[in-house]
Amino acid sequence: MAHRNHLYFYYLKDEDTDEKVSQLTEVAQSKGYKIVDHTDEANIIVSIGGDGTFLQAVRKSGFRQDALYVGITREGESGLYCDFNLDNFNEMLHLLMHEELEVRRFPVIKTRINNGTDHYCLNEVSIRSTIVKTIVIDVLIDDCHFETFRGDGLIVSTPTGSTAYNKSANGAVVDPLIPSFQVSEVASLNNNQYRTLGSSFILNKDRKLTLNIQSTGNDHPIISLDNEANPIRKIDSIEVEMDDAVIKTVKLKNNSFWDRVKRTFL
Repeated sequence: MAHRNHLYFYYLKDEDTDEKVSQLTEVAQSKGYKIVDHTDEANIIVSIGGDGTFLQAVRKSGFRQDALYVGITREGESGLYCDFNLDNFNEMLHLLMHEELEVRRFPVIKTRINNGTDHYCLNEVSIRSTIVKTIVIDVLIDDCHFETFRGDGLIVSTPTGSTAYNKSANGAVVDPLIPSFQVSEVASLNNNQYRTLGSSFILNKDRKLTLNIQSTGNDHPIISLDNEANPIRKIDSIEVEMDDAVIKTVKLKNNSFWDRVKRTFL
């Protein structure tokens, strides 16, 4: 891994962070790293901020399969994707320079809207009603009808995304070593006439999930990919699959996924 020495810093611009990045740049250059101006030129992409900033860094750089991502939190912040903080930046550089570097691989889901372009998601894709009216969605697993959902929306999350919006909708927290994706309901309508499973369910990575939106006057739901809304107005269908794409991050020793879950929630 010693050949990885082109760093790109991704962060939300403000005076305080600009000053810190300037200091980090000097430290990195003194260790033999080159700071580049674009993600395409980097083989190490460093986000400075919380999990939201990390998700943006991955998305804005195009879910690079040939780069390492590193999350650094600022003072007072914590993150499930961020192993480092500004105080142990030197330790991060040391890890990057040595062969015993441990890499964590986060599975991602691939989403196709209206049979169009593929979009990757590290956390989740969600579809929600934007009006005071339930959204009706036919849920198909491997092209076979499973249920017809009526409610405020659905969340399809990755294992690492299971601790985000999915968890707030009472979904399960899933170990990232299990390549899978989870479907969770948002305020489903269940009565004598309408019936859904009423709980989250987890699909193996080789399954295909299809969500067909029924035309019931709620034709313009909001689609969110991670923490970013998709601009498509008319949504007919969403296909979700999982291929071999992963996001590679530097792993700090003695800081497993479950260590971070415990630190964040317990």
